[in-house]
Amino acid sequence: MSLNVPTELLDRAESGSIDDAAFVACVRESLPYAWEIITGVVADLETEGGSFADHATPPPSEAERGQLLRALASDSIRGGLERHFGVKLAFQNCHRVAAFRQGAVDGAEYREFVSARGQLLNQSPELRDC
Repeated sequence: MSLNVPTELLDRAESGSIDDAAFVACVRESLPYAWEIITGVVADLETEGGSFADHATPPPSEAERGQLLRALASDSIRGGLERHFGVKLAFQNCHRVAAFRQGAVDGAEYREFVSARGQLLNQSPELRDC
């Protein structure tokens, strides 16, 4: 299971729509490692002032890697996090997470990060089985 959904939130979802705040809170509680990495990248972006910041350290275990995969492979989770933080998230190699300022999405750094070339250049033998 991807998220640990409280009964109250599930009941609300079954009877209609839920707001982003409730959804993001569920994500934060369910995927704490992914939340930690993403909030760290967003904090780095705010502190460093560039167009993007990234985190490239592989997770300590497969459980943590799974959290990143669940958070960033799900359109709804990724979208909720992007709206919450006001950034565009990008993902490579099962662990490299980047946060881009919204204004940088059409820029060269974003296009390079999400390009096939960028993915290939970010490969190494130790990452082929991640």
